[in-house]
Amino acid sequence: MVVTGIVAAQPAAAADPAGYQNVRINEVTSSNSDTVELYNAGPAAVSISGWKMSDDGFVPQSFSPSSTTIPAGGFVTFNSPKGLGDSDKLVIYTADGTVVDRVDWATGAAKPAMARCGGDGTGAWVTTTAATTFGAPNAPGCPSSVPAASRVRINEVTSNGSDTVELYNGGTSAVSIGSWKYVDGDTTHAPVSIASSSPSATTIPAGGYVTFDSALGLGDNDSVFLLDGSGTTVDSVSWALDGAKPSAERCANGTGWFQTSVTATLGGANSCTGGGGGGQTGHLLGGGGALTSGCTPEAPSGTGATPTGTLAWPGGPDVTIADNVCAFTTSTGPEGRDLSGLAFDPANPSVLWAAKNKNWLYKLVKSNGKWIPDPSWSATGKQIRFAGGTGLPDSEGLTVGGNGHVYVTSERDNGNNTAPKDTVMEFDPAATGSTLTPIHQWDMTSQFPQLNTGSKDDANLGFEGVGYVPDSWLTANGWVDPLTGAAYNPANYPLHGAGLFFAGLEWDGTLHVYGLNSDGTFTTFGTVATGKASVMDVTFDAGTQRIIATCDNTCGETHTLMKVDAAGAIVPDVTYTNPAVMPVDNLEGFALAPTSTCVNGFREAVWSDDGIYGFGAGTSSYGHALYSGTFPC
Repeated sequence: MVVTGIVAAQPAAAADPAGYQNVRINEVTSSNSDTVELYNAGPAAVSISGWKMSDDGFVPQSFSPSSTTIPAGGFVTFNSPKGLGDSDKLVIYTADGTVVDRVDWATGAAKPAMARCGGDGTGAWVTTTAATTFGAPNAPGCPSSVPAASRVRINEVTSNGSDTVELYNGGTSAVSIGSWKYVDGDTTHAPVSIASSSPSATTIPAGGYVTFDSALGLGDNDSVFLLDGSGTTVDSVSWALDGAKPSAERCANGTGWFQTSVTATLGGANSCTGGGGGGQTGHLLGGGGALTSGCTPEAPSGTGATPTGTLAWPGGPDVTIADNVCAFTTSTGPEGRDLSGLAFDPANPSVLWAAKNKNWLYKLVKSNGKWIPDPSWSATGKQIRFAGGTGLPDSEGLTVGGNGHVYVTSERDNGNNTAPKDTVMEFDPAATGSTLTPIHQWDMTSQFPQLNTGSKDDANLGFEGVGYVPDSWLTANGWVDPLTGAAYNPANYPLHGAGLFFAGLEWDGTLHVYGLNSDGTFTTFGTVATGKASVMDVTFDAGTQRIIATCDNTCGETHTLMKVDAAGAIVPDVTYTNPAVMPVDNLEGFALAPTSTCVNGFREAVWSDDGIYGFGAGTSSYGHALYSGTFPC
């Protein structure tokens, strides 16, 4: 998994495996076997090799788990090498000594067992009333009515200086917390009473909140454990590097897993503004470096709400800043308009093609974990022109066709930016020289009179992305040709090559389907609705067998996967957000690496920021255009 932090400090110790904070103690018994169950709520397997445990003596000791790897959504059990008794504790550490999770219980509370009830990994700690469920989801044995005190949850935490903790009462009656305590992940610290930190925090009303500032200080790779008056753990949260900056909050409010939020909402309902759900607290590492002269990031514009029904990012929660600061300044675009369209080269997955708004094309390769211009192609990128070698294409989207050529869309000529010029240009990447002119160019401007109003803003809402979709996928899935009303037959269009091109219109979020003919003509196959207000990039992903329409902050940073339905129409299937740690910016480019690159069930996902704004001035992401994460194979 690629690991990386929100406003970078120093990365976690190398021995801490990616996703360790998603491993939680899920069930424990102090009867006879002294059995412990761990649960992995993360999207990827986590190695627990070398991990240790301790009881209330806080002396880490090795244990022998049923497996040294916990699969995503899976369980591992072990018998404690030290006896677990009444009024005891259990602490789990990584091999490097970082506290992963902890549970404290009072006399008799772990007999027959203590288990999380109401959700594995997230539920409230209660004493079970029937048989244990080690190695399987919790439910049998959970009381039908969880005690009122167990409905109090840690709901939000900040480690950015104020070190504030928010508690939320999800029950229907007030809960007295006058005798409750808290402790952080430092096992040398004794629990501190909430009342000493916040004298007025004696009761939490039903549906209400209480906040207090931690007297222990909260840092990176830290935790908060909430204890009731008997010393029994009520709730806990652990986070890795910068996971609680600006805050870590439950999404959904009071019940979900923790995710890093862009905006703290202490004392009120969580906003879940991190851009995703699912509660995996990820990290955005890397970045840094001073802005170079002439590199002026642009703040994002057009931010809208995430559509209802959007699902959490299905890949890993961690994201890496994947370029050098101000890496793509050029003579025609130094002011902060950076990369827009992205596409992996299907014939060479180590190559990532990128289009810059101000008529530049880049061939990127990996170097020391970052995407940089391929010096053997051009260390500074190559300028592109319209047919005839004139004009300044407002290059936005790109894709790689079946012939290996790069196809780039333009919304307008930047030399005349009040008039639309919605075109698709075909470039041969093997062509020599520092400036490229298209082999073919197809102009669809006349199809979009709504963009030709004399306004540069309207002219800038044209072809924002494009994706090449193979004929083989369209025919195998039974796509109905809108022109004939029958199953699509590529042989009806002998000059179009081996696939069609889906151009995304920023104006209304529709995809426009074209056959691009070798004689310079084109066939229009109509439009496809993405269900989103706009579209910034389009890609066909062979791994998911879906067309992916990406929308930036206009639609809450979302990716809509499109399929062919039973009637032969291309329709939205599912929509995902970005990982929660991503900035909410004009992230206009998105690309998934081919499945041939998969490692441990994941492959690379890359995003590009048109404005290189990151989280704003002073943050480690400021001045960077590329972000790298993981997506399931």
